[in-house]
Amino acid sequence: MKVQLENVKPMDIEKRSFAIITEELGYELPEDKAPIIKRCIHTSADFDYAQNLMFSDDVVEKALKALKNGACIVTDTQMAKAGINKKALQKFGGEVYCFMSDEEVAEIARKNGTTRATASMDKAAALQKPLIFAIGNAPTALVRLYELIEDGKLQPELIIGVPVGFVNVVQSKELIMQADVPYIVAKGRKGGSNIAACICNALLYMAGGRE
Repeated sequence: MKVQLENVKPMDIEKRSFAIITEELGYELPEDKAPIIKRCIHTSADFDYAQNLMFSDDVVEKALKALKNGACIVTDTQMAKAGINKKALQKFGGEVYCFMSDEEVAEIARKNGTTRATASMDKAAALQKPLIFAIGNAPTALVRLYELIEDGKLQPELIIGVPVGFVNVVQSKELIMQADVPYIVAKGRKGGSNIAACICNALLYMAGGRE
């Protein structure tokens, strides 16, 4: 059997990939959400994201405004932090934070008997900056964000809730969708740090005038 390869220039691979996604979807996505959904599919090769990504009302518009006004991004993994396009974010005056490796966070987690993700959300809440949270790994981070919001201690510009896994993953995402904050959530068990980063990048590229 002869294998037929597509002749695609390196600079055109992403463009061709998005064209394939559009073809295989077979239906039109909402214009404001399409770049986010397609980038998630591009990152994962999983077309389920066309159905399981949930968006609060006007969330894309609100997120783009927040980024353009210099919002910073807080992640729950170094992997997500590494995957976010920092040059694109810095153009708007934003930074990316991940406190999971901080000794202070580790000590607080040990003292309180919590996860580092929980403790890192408390540290992030003390930042005097507009914040977007991109959570791709730890449902405990989402639970703590919900608690901080309910207690009036935090009002994020956006929560990207896409942790992957089995224990309290579905429940933590449902909590965020009940909170009075803008959200993009991957319903169910799917997600991951790569998905958290790619949603951030999709928004950054849209804010910068490209998809």
